[in-house]
Amino acid sequence: MPRFRTGIRIAVLGAWTLVLTAALLAQGQLKLNPHLDYGSDSVDGPLITGNEIETGVVAGKPNYVMIYGEGCFNSKRQARRTVALSERYGDRVNFVIIDLDKPQSPAQLKLVQTYYGGSIPDLVVLDSNGKPVYNQAGEQTEEVLSQILDTGLKQQTSAQERH
Repeated sequence: MPRFRTGIRIAVLGAWTLVLTAALLAQGQLKLNPHLDYGSDSVDGPLITGNEIETGVVAGKPNYVMIYGEGCFNSKRQARRTVALSERYGDRVNFVIIDLDKPQSPAQLKLVQTYYGGSIPDLVVLDSNGKPVYNQAGEQTEEVLSQILDTGLKQQTSAQERH
């Protein structure tokens, strides 16, 4: 009997590991390309990779959208900040990453058509209702973006408490 119970424990542990792994991947964890040359406009491939980054806006939570080009050193530096923000906010904020050098999903294309002003990186933050609260081209500090995201999260919490 002890071997049977051990087998069940291992199976249950394995199942939980799969569930937790799937949950982490579903958050769209972002990964920075480790081969980026931050001092040049070299094309180093996609700046950020991750699961579900090609999806569009998720209703009911703030959305952070980064539109970039692979050969832009400003975009490379902003990518580093974007990944840090995704680690800080986890699944409380939806991160949409749009590489203009790659084909876009229909949801990404709609975001580009709606918000992209022609300069990169272009950063857009949408509140939990999908309204833009920030849309600027160029680099932005983590601190400023954190303040914007924190405000969006507070508004989301207040709205949920009213209902």
